[in-house]
Amino acid sequence: MMGIFSSIKNAVWGSDKDENAPAAPAAPAAPAAPAAPSPSAMSDAISQEEMEARIAAMPDSDKFNWRTSIVDLMKMVGLDPSFANRKELAEELGMTDYEGTAEQNINLHHAVLNTLAAEGGAVGGILKY
Repeated sequence: MMGIFSSIKNAVWGSDKDENAPAAPAAPAAPAAPAAPSPSAMSDAISQEEMEARIAAMPDSDKFNWRTSIVDLMKMVGLDPSFANRKELAEELGMTDYEGTAEQNINLHHAVLNTLAAEGGAVGGILKY
């Protein structure tokens, strides 16, 4: 998937890998297994704690409400959170008729985090939609 989601993914996972290659492990395997892996889950998926720690360790993450806001998540990774870019991101993730409502922004935020999880990490708690 190319585009805005790829920019977010690259900011979180790193951009030094091929888009079609499996994600490289971010850290040594944790003793706890990921919760409820899907059949398509990668063998190098990381735990929820590692995923949150990775995002939280990003520069200025403490200045953004990335845990609940798609606008803040986009700002944190250096992307313009304009309506046009959020609409493009929504389309990349299969969301149709995006108009930028609060509910749609919440759904978009969940879709981004869930897709990040599918790309190489596990997300749960308030981050799971």
